[in-house]
This record gives sequence, C-alpha cells and structure tokens, in this order.
Amino acid sequence: MLAERLLRIGTPLLNKNYLNGDIATEVVRLPQAEPDKLYMLYMHIPFCKQLCTYCSFNRFYFKEDRTRDYFKALKRELEMVAEQGYRFGATYIGGGTPTVMVEELADLIDYAKKLFPDIKDVSTETNPSDLCDELYDALSSRVCRMSVGVQSFDNELLRYMSRYHTTGSAEETLEKVQSAQGKFDSFNVDMIFNFPTQTMESLQRDLEYVQKTGCNQTTFYPLLASPMRRKQMACEVGKVDYNKEYRMYQKVCDELYGAGFVGSSVWTFSACKDMIIDEYIVDYPEYVGCGSGAMSYLYGQNYTNTFSLRRYHECIEEKDIMAVDNSTCPSGGIKADMRYFFASKLFGLRLDKKEFRERFGVDVGKGLFMEMTFMRTFGAFEIDNDEELTLTPKGRYLVLVMMRETFAGANDYRDQMREALPKDEYKELLEP
Repeated sequence: MLAERLLRIGTPLLNKNYLNGDIATEVVRLPQAEPDKLYMLYMHIPFCKQLCTYCSFNRFYFKEDRTRDYFKALKRELEMVAEQGYRFGATYIGGGTPTVMVEELADLIDYAKKLFPDIKDVSTETNPSDLCDELYDALSSRVCRMSVGVQSFDNELLRYMSRYHTTGSAEETLEKVQSAQGKFDSFNVDMIFNFPTQTMESLQRDLEYVQKTGCNQTTFYPLLASPMRRKQMACEVGKVDYNKEYRMYQKVCDELYGAGFVGSSVWTFSACKDMIIDEYIVDYPEYVGCGSGAMSYLYGQNYTNTFSLRRYHECIEEKDIMAVDNSTCPSGGIKADMRYFFASKLFGLRLDKKEFRERFGVDVGKGLFMEMTFMRTFGAFEIDNDEELTLTPKGRYLVLVMMRETFAGANDYRDQMREALPKDEYKELLEP
C-alpha cells in the first residue's frame, strides 16, 4: 500500500529528535506541575522471570532482594513527584512484569492512591503464568483493568518468543486466562500480529482463542519491533511483510467487530464503549513516568529516567534526587506538539476540532495542512466537518502505521539506552 510506505518513511522523519539522546539536555528533576491539572501516572516494574526476544522495554531478570529494594525506591520517587505538585486521575503500571511480586504491587498501589487521592483508574499488566487466586485476592479490589500478555496462542510463535516454557502451551494459557473471567471490571488480552512467520490461519486461531477466554477487551498490536530488531528478525526468520500486516489488520477488525466488540482505539476492541485502555495518551496527553527506564511527556518535552538500576538507586536512595537523566524536545516546536495531539486523538478514533483550536489557536486544517491533505487524499476520514474527525477503516490502519512507527522509534531508543549500560551491570542484570 502506497500510503503505508509513505508513512513508514515519513513518520520517523517528522518525529526526528523525538527521543534523540545525542541532543538530550541533562536534567535532574521534572518541572513543576501545572496547578489544578490532572496528569496520568505511569509506573515501571522492570523485572521478568523470562526475557522475551521481541521486547525492548527496560527489563531485567527477577531476583527477590533487588525487586523488593526497587519497590522501596519507587515509593520514594512517587513522594518526590508529589512534592512537585502533580495530581493524577489514573495510573498505569507496566513492565517488565508488574505482578512478579504481587504483595509488593498491592502495597505500591495503596501507597500511590494515598499520595494521589484523585487516582480513580488503576490498570496493570500481568503474564498468564501469574494468574492465580493469590493475584485475584490481592488485586481484584485494587485494579480496574488487568491486561494479560498472551501475545499468541500459536505454540511455534510462543517458542520463538521464548514464552512457551514459562507461560505454557496455547491450551494451558487459555485455561489460565479463562480463570480471570469476571475478576476485574476490565479484563484485556494482549495479542501481537504480523510476526514474519505468522500465517493467516495462525491469526484466525488467535482470534478464536481470544473469544474463548471470556475477556471483555482485547488489544491486537502490530509487531512494534525497533529498526535494529527488524534487521535481526530478517536474518533469523524473515522480513516483516507490511502488505500482510494490512490484510491481517482487516481480518482482526472484521472478526472482532463482527463478534460484537467496539473500537476503543485503532488496535483495542472492547465489549462496550468508554472502557479504559492501556494507551493512556488518548485521554491524558501529558504524563509522568516513574521507575527505571520510564518516560514522561510534559510541556512538549520528553523526560527519560535512567535505564541503570544502579544509578536509579543511587539517585533516589543516596542522593535523594529524581532519577531523570535527560530531556529532549522534538524538532518542530509547536508543530511537533500539534502532530502529537493529532495522532494521539485519532489513535482514540476521534479528534475534537474545537479542542484542537482552543489548544493551539488554529484550525487543524491550517495548523497541519500537509498531514490533513495526506489523510484526506487517501480517504482516512469518515466524518470531517467543523466539529470533529473520525476514521474510515482505511484511516484506522493509517493511524496504526503512524503509531507503529512512533513506538518502534521509542523501542529503538530503549535498545540504545540498554546497550549503553556499563558492561558489568548489563551482564549481571541479564543473567537469571
């Protein structure tokens, strides 16, 4: 598809310097919060019992002592954020595997809600192997949305992702996931599509199994591999086929919409409207990230916490300062902020033109003339009037491509930051 190729080339160029470490400014703390504004809080738990080959997030092998120490430091970082005046309407806890120590996670949630009483929505991730009565007892009353990372019900793909021996076979995973039915207001099953070796038949099986889980929400991500990992996969199993991606995405939408799900974002499908999702940028354009490797977006700038656990503890516990390493400002100034807002709102399937005008002082058609012309030329909008923009099926795919390339760029940055860790620390943290 011509539009996909243009976006695959153009999005990284328009996002130039989005997370460019070479132009980063060293900082030691986040800016003060804007009074009376609600932000979103992201908390990162970087520990896993198995490291998946496709994942670029900051993650290390789980060891109990260092994990307990990390939760303690994370609470102190939350206190520092509170001292900066931040208030949060929701929190998302990602990883890694946040449920690697359930009792510590439950205590962290309680502490965050004590510091930030405006938090209403709590969302966290888990692995199928962690689903058990202990988790349900600890988190059912604390978590609004539980997202389980299944990724695939294809045993060969699970082996490729190094998940088969930790999460079990497709049949074992299905049984585990079914046990969580009804335990949370929102129960999401995370899936990935368009691995190089994945077939349409494999995808069909995934779609059928997802519906058997009893989940009331599912997220089908396209493969978000960084450029470096795309090259690595090309050598190992073959190139990523983006023509196949489009066909697979059409199949996902047709199957899930046909089964009664509604769209919550371009790649999240829910049993009813207004369910919370993991891509918090739709409702909270600005957010604070806490934890090693977490990122924040505030006042048009990106802030990145250190990826080094050693430095994270040194900053928080020894120096009693935030663990922010640097800040980057996307090239393009206000135009870059417009693009970010445009993409994040359309990612949630609707852009309010009045909100855009109030935020930027210009109509979206003038402020983003090139972007709007591109989207209109390729038939992206179903509604395009004075009040709003909504997407056609093709438009949903084009926004998916924009977000895929943006997240792939962030993953490339994460890969670079992890490779820049001191060799002794990198080796020690990656050894089980």
